[in-house]
Amino acid sequence: MAAASSEDEAPENEDYYALLNVRREASQEELKAAYRRLCMLYHPDKHRDPELKRQAEQLFNLLHQAYEVLSDPQTRAIYDIYGKRGLEMEGWEVVERRRTPAEIREEFERLQREREERRLQQRTNPKGTISVGIDATDLFDRYDEEYEDVPGSSFPRVEINKMHISQSIEAPLTATDTAILSGNLSTQNGNGGGSVNLALRRVTSAKGWGELEFGAGDLQGPLLGLKVFRNLTQRCFITTNCALQFSSRGIRPGLTTVLARNLDKNTMGYLQWRWGIQSAMNTSIVRDTKTSHFTMAFQLGIPHSFMMVSYQHKFQDEDQTRVKGSLKLNRASQTYFFPIHLTDQLLPSAVFYATAGPLVIYFAMHRLIIRPYLRAQKEKELEKQRESSASDILQKKQEAEAAVRLMQESVRRIIEAEEARMGLIVVNAWYGKFVNDQSKRNEKVKVIDVTVPLQCLVKDSKLILTEASKAGLPGFYDPCIGEEKSLKVLYQFRGVLHQVMSSDNEALRIPKQSHRIDADS
Repeated sequence: MAAASSEDEAPENEDYYALLNVRREASQEELKAAYRRLCMLYHPDKHRDPELKRQAEQLFNLLHQAYEVLSDPQTRAIYDIYGKRGLEMEGWEVVERRRTPAEIREEFERLQREREERRLQQRTNPKGTISVGIDATDLFDRYDEEYEDVPGSSFPRVEINKMHISQSIEAPLTATDTAILSGNLSTQNGNGGGSVNLALRRVTSAKGWGELEFGAGDLQGPLLGLKVFRNLTQRCFITTNCALQFSSRGIRPGLTTVLARNLDKNTMGYLQWRWGIQSAMNTSIVRDTKTSHFTMAFQLGIPHSFMMVSYQHKFQDEDQTRVKGSLKLNRASQTYFFPIHLTDQLLPSAVFYATAGPLVIYFAMHRLIIRPYLRAQKEKELEKQRESSASDILQKKQEAEAAVRLMQESVRRIIEAEEARMGLIVVNAWYGKFVNDQSKRNEKVKVIDVTVPLQCLVKDSKLILTEASKAGLPGFYDPCIGEEKSLKVLYQFRGVLHQVMSSDNEALRIPKQSHRIDADS
């Protein structure tokens, strides 16, 4: 296929829809009309200068390549799913040309699954939790008298009295089978132990899976368990866990069943029945949002019956490091939990430091350490991205400048026609990073002049841009990779000045009455 074989000539991130300035849902008629119009503007035969003719041929070939891919329902279906790399995906040669787009989609999904299966052996999903219990009661509840013969007795003693560490990894065996190896280690006041578990999980269907578990440890005897998960509806599922615990006292069976329902996007309701080991019935509601976590539970059981309400507030930063009121840190797949025991009785000083202290510490660390660090990391990543794509940026800039030169004659004719009818004239247009916030005045403005490319897209006193990055339009390029960009246009319509600013991926239609600049201002 010509389109697939010529992919190497174009940059990897070329957006064919943006290049033709059409919607992703555009019909064949819309594609053809956009292609013909652009071909009339950039056809090589319109230029006598050898350099302009060569540049026109490059742009014309790129337009032809985009139209050839999008006009074919088969290649368009692949491009929509996988982008340009999909046209080069391993296994393309076995896909028959006469297949429908739906069959093409199924075939490529099968090829992708096969590639994923070959990578399964290289993938694991590590998870871990570290919990450290800290006894800080000596800070608020000390003996009145001090013992001079005890070294360091004048300073409060803060002790670590317990610790729990758990780790697990997943090893996919096939597309449906996964082995899970986990272990945990606990210690409290000098005593402790650990255990290791091996589970084999099989996905039986799109609605459920089953898991067989084997475990052993020094605190408890061997464990044999079977867990079954099943989706009953889209918003409801059930989990059943059967276990046999072997100990010196004999075999202790256990059965746990949980019925859960999604009450809304952030809220889950649970009904749990447990028999055997610590029999109980439990109902709970859990609401988890980006800023908070709320749990309310009620249990009747042997030996414990209780009612519990818990609320945690999350403080989030751009890098998804969460610090909760209980001093719980989640970082990637690792969880660090630091419960601090401050007092055995209700003391005002302990309550104050337990509530206000973590907040003050967090905001101080976030402002003085975390935020500057994240800003510096972002700048480093952007700099690396700029360096790695410097050659591509230069190439796109040269292509854009060449496209602008090719547009000059067409733009002159468009402006003459628009002036004759008091139509749409683009006075100035800029694309890139604008700095409007006073707190960011020290940042550098990075914009390019796109007046000519936008005027070239004016047709019948209208300019329509689709929901795509403007960097893909002819005559445009990305002046600030990795940063937010906007398009600012100052235009004249019916002799009146208008102005509009839109975000990079926002659709834009001009002229509009709301863009009009008040003459008094």
